[in-house]
Amino acid sequence: MSSAEGNLYNKLKNIVKNHHPNIDLTLLDLAYEFAQKAHEGQKRVSGDPYINHPLKTAITLAKMKVNLPIIIAALLHDVPEDTSKTLNEIKKEFGSDIASMVAGITKLGKIKYRGMERYIENLRKMFIAMASDIRVVFIKFADRLHNLQTINCLPPKKRYRIALETMEIYAPIANRLGMGEIKGELEDIAFKYVYPKEYEWAYSLIESSYHKKKIHLDKTISQVKEFLGAANIFPISIYGRRKHIYSLYKKLIKRERDINNVYDIIALRIVVKDLSDCYAALGIVHKHWKPLKGRIKDYIAQPKPNGYRSLHTTIFTEGGEILELQIRTEEMHDEAEFGVAAHWRYDESGKRAIVHREVKWMQDLAQIQKEFEGRKQFLEGLESLKIDVFQSRIFVFTPKGDVIDLPENATPIDFAYSIHSDIGNQCTGAVINEQIQSLDTPLLSGDVVHIITNKDRRGPSQDWLKFVKTRTARSKIKSYLNTKKSSWLERITFKK
Repeated sequence: MSSAEGNLYNKLKNIVKNHHPNIDLTLLDLAYEFAQKAHEGQKRVSGDPYINHPLKTAITLAKMKVNLPIIIAALLHDVPEDTSKTLNEIKKEFGSDIASMVAGITKLGKIKYRGMERYIENLRKMFIAMASDIRVVFIKFADRLHNLQTINCLPPKKRYRIALETMEIYAPIANRLGMGEIKGELEDIAFKYVYPKEYEWAYSLIESSYHKKKIHLDKTISQVKEFLGAANIFPISIYGRRKHIYSLYKKLIKRERDINNVYDIIALRIVVKDLSDCYAALGIVHKHWKPLKGRIKDYIAQPKPNGYRSLHTTIFTEGGEILELQIRTEEMHDEAEFGVAAHWRYDESGKRAIVHREVKWMQDLAQIQKEFEGRKQFLEGLESLKIDVFQSRIFVFTPKGDVIDLPENATPIDFAYSIHSDIGNQCTGAVINEQIQSLDTPLLSGDVVHIITNKDRRGPSQDWLKFVKTRTARSKIKSYLNTKKSSWLERITFKK
């Protein structure tokens, strides 16, 4: 073992111990020795020892506070593919659960196609992995992140292909899983290689603005600590950080490329002990600083569909700068950074992962897998699938205040079918914000939608397929129409 490899492994162990103080690391030591021997003598294209890659993949996952089996699977994830060691040997040494994750990663890596076929196969395999074992996707994200971090040693065409694939597949899925930090890291590196000129322009503009704003940040942090302490609120942490380049670039484009119209280049994060401290802290902040109108968001009462919870406000600081604040508990903070992965950790007994909530759209993945089982069916359903999963989202409300997550430009028909098939099939009209509107009206975030139904209606109209946006609505409309057509043909045949 070289000193560099030893340092990396010690770093991994220290991170794991920090998050799980009472954990037994014997199996981790065995996994490292197993992977090190298997990859002995192998080099990456960069010239680094191959073992550095699984180590850095495992470190990324350890920072997410995931449990030990996931970290061990990350250490072993390239062994069956790139060494003489087999999956059966891994199963014998580390058990069927870890071997199953390693097998899942191996399957994700085997893509023989090029061009559009490669894109389709990659996307299909990612969805199958999510439906089967979401832990495999966590490992794949960490694997992809380190591959991106060392991408500069690859030929330009391959760099571009990997970076584009990251922006089109990996980052959007990470976003839907609520994994904000890894999504941002993936996008920022990929952005640099897919759109280099735009990256340089945005980076230069954002960095300049960031350094100007940072001058006032430390003073604001000190004041926040003082005011909260006077109210007996002692945050776990208060820190400011620049938001990710690609997300800020998209805001710049929407706001006429004017950096002065982007208010959240820096976010000040206040992590507190409990829920009551969140709201108390928000009140204290507003007592001392004037909030910007329309910028107060309560994602605790109304979480985003990917599970994100936090209080947001934007204030005018004494230096005349505009600063966004995010207030949340430690659990909410972990969820915001690591999404679904934050729930895969050890409980006090150290025996099993805790999954508090499931992201709603993930519940549909098994059905998606069935519907698009073959590559041909997947290709046919690709566009609606991409809209459901990757397109920008809107959040609309039922009259009772329930939040419905839909893709941008979704219609009342999409809304109706997202609630229940019968609501969609019996839909005759829609009331949006207390105004009757046509069924093809694009909905906007914040709309309150009431669906008018009639039990005597004979089902959905064929014309609805021209404007619905979601896979759910399209699938249910087609299913009803096909059933109706089959029934009609049976009656005609019987009469003959």
